[in-house]
Amino acid sequence: MNLSGIVAVSGKPGLWKALAQNKNGFVLESLDAQKTKLIANLSTAKLAALDEITIFGYDEDIKLTDVFERMKSTTNVPDAKADGKVLRAFFKEVAPDHDEEKVYASDMKKVITWYTILKDMPLFNEAAPAAATEEAEVEKPVLKAPAVTEKPKPKAVQKKAPVAPKPPKINTPKNPSRAG
Repeated sequence: MNLSGIVAVSGKPGLWKALAQNKNGFVLESLDAQKTKLIANLSTAKLAALDEITIFGYDEDIKLTDVFERMKSTTNVPDAKADGKVLRAFFKEVAPDHDEEKVYASDMKKVITWYTILKDMPLFNEAAPAAATEEAEVEKPVLKAPAVTEKPKPKAVQKKAPVAPKPPKINTPKNPSRAG
């Protein structure tokens, strides 16, 4: 599953795709049918990349991509507006070693809504780009560039023309009628 470039923005519902980056933040496009565009300012908005999100576990944290893979194999994904007990029972199937004290019902609702947004998209069934680059690295040997032994030539320094000295400043009163 290829979730690179998909982010969640704090304070904004839904998921967003990062289109470009400028000096102030990111240009994002919503993944819903409206395809609204948003410029997320890095100083005010918090962005969370889906491929880096983890869920609290008892022994170690569980990657969100692993939870999505398990959700893909199940057939009965509950509605995000379902009761907290139903969501907890579903999460015990999908992420059996999640920490029940730290993972709240609102977190489970968020994960399920993200899954419902992503499940029909073509990028959800694509292979992750990290796996594709690892395969490419195995196939292509790394070539090193030959070392450069030649020293760069020093730049010619232009001498500035001599500047005439400034005449000395004479202290004269500003109002000559008051002098005296």
